[in-house]
Amino acid sequence: MPTTTHLSTVRGAALYIGALLGPSLLLLPGLAAALAGPASILAWIGLLVVSGLLARVFTSLGTRIPNGGVAAYAAAGLGVRAGRATSWCFLAGVVCGAPVVCLIGGSYVGDLLGGGRPVSVIAAAILLTAVIALTLGGARTTTTAQLVLVGVLVALVLVAIVGAAPSAHASNWTPFAPHGWASIGSAASVLALSFVGWEAIAPLTARLRNPGRQLPRVIGIAFAVTAVIYLALAGTTVAVLGAHAGSAVPLADLLRVAVGSAGPVMAAVAAVVLTLAATNAYLSGAAAMVAEVRTTRAIGQAGRPSRGLQLAIAGTGVLVLGGEASDLVSTAQLVAVPTTLFLTVYLGCTAAAARILAGGMRVVAAMSCGAVLVVLSFSGWALVIGGVVVLAGLYRRRSPVAVHHGAVSAPCSVA
Repeated sequence: MPTTTHLSTVRGAALYIGALLGPSLLLLPGLAAALAGPASILAWIGLLVVSGLLARVFTSLGTRIPNGGVAAYAAAGLGVRAGRATSWCFLAGVVCGAPVVCLIGGSYVGDLLGGGRPVSVIAAAILLTAVIALTLGGARTTTTAQLVLVGVLVALVLVAIVGAAPSAHASNWTPFAPHGWASIGSAASVLALSFVGWEAIAPLTARLRNPGRQLPRVIGIAFAVTAVIYLALAGTTVAVLGAHAGSAVPLADLLRVAVGSAGPVMAAVAAVVLTLAATNAYLSGAAAMVAEVRTTRAIGQAGRPSRGLQLAIAGTGVLVLGGEASDLVSTAQLVAVPTTLFLTVYLGCTAAAARILAGGMRVVAAMSCGAVLVVLSFSGWALVIGGVVVLAGLYRRRSPVAVHHGAVSAPCSVA
């Protein structure tokens, strides 16, 4: 009896879509509009092009190194130290991203209950504590449950778009670039968090019955669906909300227009469940990567985050939520940190791909690497944090084992 269940094209596409859509979709359309106004739509379009390139690159890497993850990809082209540095950036991105994702969910709860920033921060702290407790106990969200939750998110977005569209006004698109054209780059640097996910599912190419025939279809479906969702939501946010498009809870605002007072309730419930599921999924993936980076058995059971990882997330949560509560940092600055770290992961993988792939795919990899560099250049002070993590990974004196296996297979993006 066969032990491996092959993925159908439809289920493979669903897994890719699940990896690309996550809680960041609840925040980033509003944040991008706040940074660049209506011109933020150009940042979305540009990043969709980059996303298409990254999809091709990670598919080729996944086919060439079917049991690999981001550390294995970077190590194959740039050496073991680069692989280790890439894994450190991924781990740091998860550690810094988990509190930010919880803050997104908390903002929707705060919007529903009232009370402003204090209630949002308290709700985010409760969500983060719940995630840590769940993962410390070994709880893991199943693939089917994650896909169902992503389906719920897509359904809510469609309801918001279709229901709110009649309230759109052409005047909301002017002035088109109120903060200058350079603001498009700033918007792109935070929007990149929405496109984290291609690296998470690339190892699943080994589970396709006929990758050569299925992969183009899988990627085409996933890219088309996510492109339509992102652009439609971004455009509707600007066209309907206008001066209020920069809201921290754009989906709740659109649903309020679409279905009335029930809208914010629907959005808050979805935000809480998605936050718990997505953060749990990526913490489980991070735990697997920690188990590979370490050479001791202190990590504990497979798939269960170590106490060190838990403490790192808790400590980062205190800093992030404390900074938000005291208004010391902006939401854009908080989002920039994990985004920069994940972009650094992509930089390492695409640079490696440009060395190990051949023919047209080498050109695609080089173009992807250049595009990632351009987006990174707008990351500002967060580049310092990324640089520190890279240097720590490069010069960490530890035997670099197990950069040959995939660290993340969770089909739900922390983004």
